Amino acid sequence: MTREELQEATDSELVEAHLAGDRRAFEVLVVRHQDRVYRLCLRTVYDPSRAEEAAQEVFVKVYRHLAKFRGDSKFTTWLYRVALNHCRNVQAYRARRHERRHDSLDAEIEGEEGSFKRQLADDRPDAEANLLTTERLQIMKEELARLDPIWREILVLRDVEGLSYDEIGQSLELAPGTVKSRIHRARGELKTRLRRRLKGDERIA
Repeated sequence: MTREELQEATDSELVEAHLAGDRRAFEVLVVRHQDRVYRLCLRTVYDPSRAEEAAQEVFVKVYRHLAKFRGDSKFTTWLYRVALNHCRNVQAYRARRHERRHDSLDAEIEGEEGSFKRQLADDRPDAEANLLTTERLQIMKEELARLDPIWREILVLRDVEGLSYDEIGQSLELAPGTVKSRIHRARGELKTRLRRRLKGDERIA
């Protein structure tokens, strides 16, 4: 394939090209999916540096085991499965070592539009509204991080990454009915946590 053909190829075609010996094909796959893998890792391990390291390790595993991708599902579904399993192992390892992450008030927070620092209020007319938006986003991320992994993973896949029920079921190896019930339970759990957290704060509630 030419470079242009590689860029326009489907994921499955790139996998086939890689297995046939074209190393450029895997490079295209990495560039195409590295952001989503990093996002998924970040929302699982909740540490930018660890998420970057985990994402790199995910692609090493994908490279080593790409021949196991049979094409029964979308490549991204298989990729999510590899990434989730790896992040679970990372979290389990950290738990065994009793590691805990503590955020400083000066620490940067990773957001959809990049990283930003917690901001103190200023005297601009829209400063309070901006601060409240930042607070809401941070509270949402904190409570999502505190969810049991079984709920957090499925919410990230559905509400953040936008996967279909079938894709989630394939990624997590769950039946469609189980996926739906877990999403319902997970949303309920997050909603309860948010209400408890925001109760009494009229500015945010």
